[in-house]
Amino acid sequence: MLEKYKKAEFGKCPRVMCEQQPLLPMGQHDSPNVSAVKLYCAKCEDLYNPKSTRHASIDGAYFGTSFHNILFQVYPAIMPAKSVRHYEPKVFGFRVHAVAALQRWQGAKREEMQLRLRSAGVDASFVEDEEEYDEEEEEEEEEETAEDGEKQRSSQMQM
Repeated sequence: MLEKYKKAEFGKCPRVMCEQQPLLPMGQHDSPNVSAVKLYCAKCEDLYNPKSTRHASIDGAYFGTSFHNILFQVYPAIMPAKSVRHYEPKVFGFRVHAVAALQRWQGAKREEMQLRLRSAGVDASFVEDEEEYDEEEEEEEEEETAEDGEKQRSSQMQM
């Protein structure tokens, strides 16, 4: 199996950051006839479905859930080093600001939660919602007072 791993007979990791790391077969269950074999990348520690139908027809219990761990214990020299590099999302070569992405995600989750609460019949208002509502009320009041002041001035001019 060591030779098959070195020749990458089970395939190579599709992620760019793994730099063509060879894959190892792995079962998700130790019981037979539960699931087919998956391919494990030791660098990104992720599972992939095999592209080859030859590999996809093999029962995952044949390799078990611990095959890759045992192989790396027996041959520690083939264990890939963990990468220090991390993927940075970019748009036109510029890094996407992490805080902006986090805020977009939080906003979407908040809207989902509000919809779930409304559909469940729970009246839940947030501090920000109250502040926005207060600001809208203040703006409406200012507009009304400005309109009233203009009406008074125009009525005084007509007299």
